[in-house]
This record gives sequence, C-alpha cells and structure tokens, in this order.
Amino acid sequence: MITSFPLSKFEQLKTPFYYYNTTLLRETLQSILSNIQGNYCVHYAIKANANPKILKVIKEYGLGIDCVSGGEIEAAVNAGFDPQKIVFAGVGKSDWEINLGLDYNILCFNVESIPELEVINELAEKKNKIANIAFRINPNVGAHTHANITTGLAENKFGIDMEDMDYVIELAKKMNYVRFIGLHFHIGSQILEMDDFIALCNRVNELQRKLFAKQIIIDHINVGGGLGIDYKHPNRNPIPDFKQYFSTYQKHLKLQANQTLHFELGRAVVAQCGTLISRTLYVKQGHHKQFAILDAGMTDLIRPALYQAYHKIENISSDEAKERYDVVGPICESSDVFGKAVDLNKVHRGDLIAIRSTGAYGETMASQYNCRTLPPSYTSDELL
Repeated sequence: MITSFPLSKFEQLKTPFYYYNTTLLRETLQSILSNIQGNYCVHYAIKANANPKILKVIKEYGLGIDCVSGGEIEAAVNAGFDPQKIVFAGVGKSDWEINLGLDYNILCFNVESIPELEVINELAEKKNKIANIAFRINPNVGAHTHANITTGLAENKFGIDMEDMDYVIELAKKMNYVRFIGLHFHIGSQILEMDDFIALCNRVNELQRKLFAKQIIIDHINVGGGLGIDYKHPNRNPIPDFKQYFSTYQKHLKLQANQTLHFELGRAVVAQCGTLISRTLYVKQGHHKQFAILDAGMTDLIRPALYQAYHKIENISSDEAKERYDVVGPICESSDVFGKAVDLNKVHRGDLIAIRSTGAYGETMASQYNCRTLPPSYTSDELL
C-alpha cells in the first residue's frame, strides 16, 4: 500500500478528483530557483495546469508566466502574477487576445507569422502603444519525443522559418508600434535527452552569429521549455534534474553581454505533484484478461487516449498479491483506456486507484464529454 497519500481522507471524498502534493510542488520550485543563473528567467507554462491553488503556490516563488491564450493571461493576472513577466505565444492569437495583452502591458508577444506581426502593429497603433515582440524561429531541430508534441521541425505549424528571420526582423524595424526585443524557440515537450537541447543551443549560436555580423544584438533569448519527467518512477524521481538542464544551456549557449535567457517550463514544474484519484466500479473477468473499470475516464485524463501516454497506476487500497488488469474508464469510446496489462495489487469494487504524474495536462485538458461533471481538486495543504 502507498502510504504517501492520506487514504482515510480520500475515502471520505467523492471520486474522481485531482490531488496535488503542494509540498512536492514547493520542493520542485525551490530546485528550479537553486539551479538557475543570474541572467535566467523562468516562466511557468500555464497551459500545463491553471488551477488557482497551483498558481498561488507558483507565484510565491517569483516565476513569470508563459501564456497561449487570452484566458490564460486573465488567469495569470487574476492569480496575481506581474504582467511584466508574462509572455504570450500561439499561432492563432485573436484580436481580443492581442488587445488584452496590450492593455496589460505584458512583457512580450512571441510572434509566429508575418500576418500576426502586422495585426499586432495595427492594434497597438490604435491604442498608441508599443508592443514588445520576439520572433518564434523554427530551428528545424528534432526532439526525441512523441510526434504530436514535437514542435521544432520545418513542417510544424509553429514558428517562422530560419530562412525568413532576417526579413521579418527588418520588417519589424520599419514598423512604428512594435519593438523587436528577442528570439523565441521551442522544440517540443517531454524531452529527456540533453543532446536535443544541445542541438538547439548550437542552432541559436549559429543564428546569433549571423545577426551579430549585421550588428544586430537582441536583449532576450527564449529557449522555451520541454524538459520531461520520469513517468515510470514518480516515487524514485519526483523532481526533474534541473541542475543538468540549466547547466546544459550554461555550457553550450553563448549569450551576448547583458542578454537575458528565458525558459518556459510547464510539465517539469507540476506533473509529478498531481495524481488523479478514482474509485473502482467493477472488476470484469474476461476469457483472457480482467478489467478494472474506474469512475474516472478519458474526460479526466486524456493523455493515454490522445498520445498513448504512460502513467503509473497504483491500487492504494490494497496490499494483496498483484494481478494483471486492463485499467479502463466508463466513457463510451474504445480508446478510454488508462493502461493495458497493468500489474496492480488485487483490485476489488470500491478500491481507490491512483493515476500518477497527472499534475500536467490532466485537469487542464479535462472535458464534459458524455455530460460528465468536471472533477474537483484538493491539495495536501487542505487534507493533511
């Protein structure tokens, strides 16, 4: 039996629900602060988890925010984050979202196309404001991760081609209501091989040399995020190796004097602190397998259905011998499966099942398909 969960408290709560270990979250944030350098600035990628309880803790550690929608900007501001630490990315920023960023005087728009640049300039002119912009350059660097979360290749929808970098910079310099302040990159998510980040550093160095030759020196370099976590061993490795991650950039990225290096970490910050807690509805015996049917489904955690993603699953109500189960939800879709051939302590109706590492892209991607209600959330601060 896993003893790190307040089982007696869980048994009193209606399932499913999200549980967040805020002690682990604080330890993770402290590890980030302990390993960043003086000219490094970390923005939390709020798309990973926008729960106000989580944002309150993150704000305590002075991080900025990386947003990809107007709603996320509002959530960040409502949580008390400084708009001057907000960066706004995304390939399809609508007018109202751009105007919102202008009204809040956010730090920077990460621009992903020439049409977007032109719209930002037009909207800023109407407000008689100057919008800070960084161009998201597609570095054509592949990442060793799932195809659906690789974003740095030439054929991805994200970013501006490297070949067009000089042209868009010159275009921006001719506009009166935008200020070009930096370059932005992001090659993907759930990256565990530092060689991928080294390849990004080398490409940024190459582009910086090209700009420096033209006497163009920019103030900000944003390398995105992408650092992965250990989904298979959340107890053994609850905090990512931030020391190795940040030292990789320190060693391989050649910054100019007075340049600030920005990071956009999401999953690495919050994933391991979160667990989806569900109750077993039925144990169904098949001819060749048995099923643990839960009251949580793909509406509450879509990653396994969407990405075939792995999450460690534990029966926290049982210490009996292990048996093998397909762990599934109640949604009327064949893809509503959390794991196949999962070894769990013998499962009975009513047992509590913990699906680990769901602090990122669990609650924030939940839906009400099948007219299901969204699960509540609880933190260790509330239950312990």
